Amino acid sequence: MKLDDVSISRRKAIAGGVALLLAGCGGGGGGSTAAVTPVPGPTPTPTPTPTPTPTPTPTPTSISFTDASVHDPAVIRVDGTYYVFGSHLAAAKSTDLMNWTKIADGVNNSNPLFSNVTTALSDTFAWAQVTDLWAPDVIRLADGKYYFYYDACKGDSPRSALGLAVADKIEGPYVNKQIMLKSGMWGQISEDGVKVYDALTMPNTVDPATFFDRDGKLWMVYGSYSGGIFILALDPATGLQKPGQGYGKRLMGGNHSRIEGAYILYSPQSKYYYLFTSFGGLDANGAYNMRVARSLNPDGPYVDAKGNDMANVKSNPALPLFDDASIAPYGQKIMGNHQFALADGETGTPLGYVSPGHNSAYYDAASGQYFLIFHTRFPGTGELHQIRVHEMFVNEDGWMVVAPFRYAPLSKNATPLSTEVTAAEAAGAYKMINHGKDISATIKPSQNIRLAADGTVSGAASGTWKHNGGNRITIVLGSGGTFNGVLSRQWNSNASAFVVTWTAQSVDGVSIWGARTGN
Repeated sequence: MKLDDVSISRRKAIAGGVALLLAGCGGGGGGSTAAVTPVPGPTPTPTPTPTPTPTPTPTPTSISFTDASVHDPAVIRVDGTYYVFGSHLAAAKSTDLMNWTKIADGVNNSNPLFSNVTTALSDTFAWAQVTDLWAPDVIRLADGKYYFYYDACKGDSPRSALGLAVADKIEGPYVNKQIMLKSGMWGQISEDGVKVYDALTMPNTVDPATFFDRDGKLWMVYGSYSGGIFILALDPATGLQKPGQGYGKRLMGGNHSRIEGAYILYSPQSKYYYLFTSFGGLDANGAYNMRVARSLNPDGPYVDAKGNDMANVKSNPALPLFDDASIAPYGQKIMGNHQFALADGETGTPLGYVSPGHNSAYYDAASGQYFLIFHTRFPGTGELHQIRVHEMFVNEDGWMVVAPFRYAPLSKNATPLSTEVTAAEAAGAYKMINHGKDISATIKPSQNIRLAADGTVSGAASGTWKHNGGNRITIVLGSGGTFNGVLSRQWNSNASAFVVTWTAQSVDGVSIWGARTGN
């Protein structure tokens, strides 16, 4: 926790440092972008649904989790084991995405990921003027070696260095290769070799995430706040950037907008590349929330469901630093602050998250499953954070939607459960989370609604719903429009049972979740 508290204070300090720099440069003109008003879609004719299936008394099932704290977890799977690497040189591993074992932590010379890291990365620490490391990424290349992309940031300014180290084994030790990119060189020529570094338009060289596209080409997306999120083409033989790109191509953000933690995942199902980012600040009061945009090309353009090019999404420099109002209307918001209330018969601490974000993602080709791996804080626990994994699905509009509860496979149930959720099983009482579109530290509470057998929705929200077969569901809310989603069974630890859930998303980029509570 101490290391992460230091990181939080440093990132907050960026506001002060950058504000002084901007004050010295003067301000610009312009206006604020107005929020998008949701436009409800057409209301379908309710389709009669079979009478709800009574909730049976389940055979007792015991499922446990072993949690670990790794901030900004970047996932890689090696020989059936999932590894996550995060800030402050922390790492953990799991064979089931449920039980995690910490294998490294702390930027010190006893950390097994490097041999004497303070010496090995001394040039990096000297440039960043701090002995600490932020969010990394690890990928395996054709030579069988593991390539560790590390980064260090001063914290009160975007003075950062991003480099590469290589190891024969996933757990190291990694040997430093070289620094690849630098930022924050005030008054000096930047990495593009032509212009003086400008933090409004050029990136903070942190938060790397690498991936292969469907044609086998290697890329790296990176950036945090400052000039935005950028992408570079890498040489798959060396892991280094191809020459002549400078900082690469900007995909999103700029003018110190609070956007970071980029990660790109390709879906062979939808043929889209999905660009995940976190909007807001990472601390418990920072309103971190995860969003996604998509493209048919690895280097964009990335758009949201309304067709907005995310390259145009940035803060207004005429407004106060870290202007969230200009960026909040854009991207598909997939998760933010929330908490489910306890339903009758449920026990324990009500499930919910605070500032979930800086995710990575994984597609399991064998099972066809998608997983979202991220860190999160929790209601009422301050800066305590842990790894969480949720399953994702592609809805009928081709957008990623996220299951409401942390991942546990149906095979863990004491008796067999079908992956298929029938219309009769879908009808019933639910607690619903509406994630909205805002960037806010407010924890959104669940609301009680009912999906009736006649296709109507009542309770805290009203409208209609329809089971479309194949676990597809459409929900139309009078105050929110049309949401297309996916039904599944998820482990609700407050109920100590697998329950029917749904996750759905609207064209306005709002996500809603439902967890079955009764008949």
